[in-house]
Amino acid sequence: MKVTVVGAGAVGASCAEYIAIKNFASEVVLLDIKEGYAEGKAMDLMQCASLNGFDTKITGVTNDYSKTAGSDICVITSGIPRKPGMTREELIGINAGIVKSVSSSLIEHSPDTIMIVVSNPMDTMTYLVHKSTSLPKNRIIGMGGALDSARFKYRLAEALEAPISDVDGMVIGGHSDVGMVPLTSHATRNSVKVSEFLSEDRLNQVKEDTKVGGATLTKLLGTSAWYAPGAAVSGLVQAIACDQKKMYPCSTLLEGEYGLNDLCIGVPVILGRNGIESIVNIELSDAEKAHMQTSAEGVKKTNGLLDF
Repeated sequence: MKVTVVGAGAVGASCAEYIAIKNFASEVVLLDIKEGYAEGKAMDLMQCASLNGFDTKITGVTNDYSKTAGSDICVITSGIPRKPGMTREELIGINAGIVKSVSSSLIEHSPDTIMIVVSNPMDTMTYLVHKSTSLPKNRIIGMGGALDSARFKYRLAEALEAPISDVDGMVIGGHSDVGMVPLTSHATRNSVKVSEFLSEDRLNQVKEDTKVGGATLTKLLGTSAWYAPGAAVSGLVQAIACDQKKMYPCSTLLEGEYGLNDLCIGVPVILGRNGIESIVNIELSDAEKAHMQTSAEGVKKTNGLLDF
C-alpha cells in the first residue's frame, strides 16, 4: 500500500506521521515544492521509526511526481493555510490553481488512485477535482466532516464532563463556519441521547463552538490547526487501505441524495477499498434539513467563483 501526501507543511507532515505510526502502509511519499523541505521532514519522521515502532518507509521528494507513481491513495494538503480573521472561502483564488495542477500531476502517474482533498475551501476544492479530472466519484473524497465531527465530540465530552470514548456524534454539511450541521439530534453518550443530559441552551452552545472550531484554533495559533486534521486524514486513509467499511462524514458529489445535486458536501459515507462504497441516508430533523439546505447554497455560491 503506497500513499502520497502532497504538501509537507504542518498538516501534510502530521498526515504522514499518523499514517506511518499506524503501520498499515508500506510507503508514504511526502512531496513539496520547496527544495529539500519534504526530504527533511521525511528524514526527521524516519528517525522516529525505531522509537515509535513502525516500519512504514517515508520518502520525501521536491516536486517530482514520478516518485508518486503507483500510489493507491493520494492526499492533497497543499495550498495556503488560513490566517486569523480569514474565512476558508477567501483561499479559493490561490488554492484552486494549486489543487487543479496537483490533482492532474498525481493522476498522470497514478490513474487508479483514490484522492482525498484537504485544501480549503475543502468542499469546493473537492468539486474542482471532480470537474477537472476523469476520476469516478467514489474515488474523490473531501476530508472535512471527519475533522468537524472530532471537534463536535470534543465539545460534547467537555459539556457532559464525560470521557470522550463515551461520546458519539456527527457533523454533516459544508466545511465552513456557517455551513457545518452538527447533528445534536443523533448525538449520544453510550447510546443515550445527549439531550437527556444537556439543556437545549447548552447543546446550542456546543453546536456554535463546533462550527467555529477551526477559527478558534487559527486565532490561538496564528495559522490553521494540524494535529486533528492529520489524524482525521489518517483515519480515512486507513479505512480505505484496510477495507474497513467504516462510516465517516465526507464531502462527496451528490446526485439527488439529501435532495441535493451537482455539489460536494459532507454526508455520511461508508469507506472501503473502493473509496466511497455507499452514501448513507439518515433522517434529519426539520431544523437540520433547513440548515443543510442553507449550507448547500453557501457551497454552491463558493463553487461559482471557480474558473474551470
